Amino acid sequence: MPATPRFRNAALIYNPLSGRLRWKRQRDLDRATHLLDAYGIRIVRIPTTGAGSATALAREQVAAGRDLIIACGGDGTVNEVVNGMAGSRVPLALLPAGTGNVLAKELGLPWDIWRAAEYIPAGEVRRIALGRAGERYFICMAGVGVDANIVYRLSVKTKLSLGMLAYWIESFRQLLEYEFPLFSVRVEGQSFQAALLVVSRTKNYGGPVQLTRRADLFSDEFEVCLFQRRNRFLYLLYFLALQAGLLERFRDVRFLRTRRVEAQPGNQRIQVQVDGELAGALPMDFVIVPEALSLLVPRSGGR
Repeated sequence: MPATPRFRNAALIYNPLSGRLRWKRQRDLDRATHLLDAYGIRIVRIPTTGAGSATALAREQVAAGRDLIIACGGDGTVNEVVNGMAGSRVPLALLPAGTGNVLAKELGLPWDIWRAAEYIPAGEVRRIALGRAGERYFICMAGVGVDANIVYRLSVKTKLSLGMLAYWIESFRQLLEYEFPLFSVRVEGQSFQAALLVVSRTKNYGGPVQLTRRADLFSDEFEVCLFQRRNRFLYLLYFLALQAGLLERFRDVRFLRTRRVEAQPGNQRIQVQVDGELAGALPMDFVIVPEALSLLVPRSGGR
């Protein structure tokens, strides 16, 4: 245990509704708070009060002089906190407590809140780039097309009751109902037609899926994945190929690296999601914002 704690005055912003087994989460938050207190890190716990509230809370806590912000929740809560911290020098730490927790998987954090808290006292602060979709920052990925439509159709009540199963159920429903309209994408001077676009900062995509396996959270580039076919039944084949590591053999699936993506709709409304939260609809540009966030990562993580 360090004689002088690196952090003394932390705010823990948590979503009291994220994930399941919420009674257990409160118990684990108590354990995590006691653990960090033993390292001299004083924690103020601040619950979110509704959709979007974590952004304002994070901004307020940065302005109040906190030396660490801890986000406890799923990818949506983390995204909101990131949008309140972007551009500041205050580090962000993570305690996973939601349904997907893509960032937690990327960092190799334990799934239990109190076990994950053990990385915070000795964690390493890394300055990283963020993605920005329109005016909304994202830390993991943006999606355009059917995956955003899944987010659009999925109710909060269903997510709370079924967890990750809700995403799988809605995914199969969208596979049967979604029309997979084409839209225009421009990357590094090249123009494409796509039915699904993923603009990623992370290898992990959702659930057990790793889609953009060359993406690097600590680089200043996106890895972009473009699906160019409208045939809904091909997407089942794509999923199986992805599990077998064979997706890149399909000529109608492209992987590109870039710092900017421009996407324009066709004649239909095309939804956009960032980190599992709706962010509007096309047209939209996706750009890298270098040196945008200080992220606390496990000492062995990063490279």
